[in-house]
Amino acid sequence: MASIFTKIINGELPGHFVWRDDVAVAIMTIAPVKTGHCLVIPVEEIDHWDDVPADVSAHLMEVARKVAKAQKRVYQPKRVGVMVAGLEVPHTHYHLIPANEITDLDFALQKPAQAEELAAEAARLRQALVDLGYASGE
Repeated sequence: MASIFTKIINGELPGHFVWRDDVAVAIMTIAPVKTGHCLVIPVEEIDHWDDVPADVSAHLMEVARKVAKAQKRVYQPKRVGVMVAGLEVPHTHYHLIPANEITDLDFALQKPAQAEELAAEAARLRQALVDLGYASGE
């Protein structure tokens, strides 16, 4: 059965895309730890991050790097944390969380976000990607 991420990627469920290409997507998470919390996900459904082929893994990290630059531009955090937990959905995904303190990376801080808020934040990040000179396929 397809993961929830595959259903979002395929347009079967709504998603707020920040980045989309043939190999990876970045979407806003519906339960952010902090405003701007995104997920970078391979299009191919791969359960464990350590099973992702090296070329796809490198591409995911490059997309994460670009999205992190956009997050820094929009939210001006000290850092953007990158985490791979892999417990919530059996489809590899990297969490990108704007952070000023280590406590900003605590998943206990997750709260549901409204679709309108996610759409607005995705638009801000897409614009920052454009301003930085990155094409996202959106």
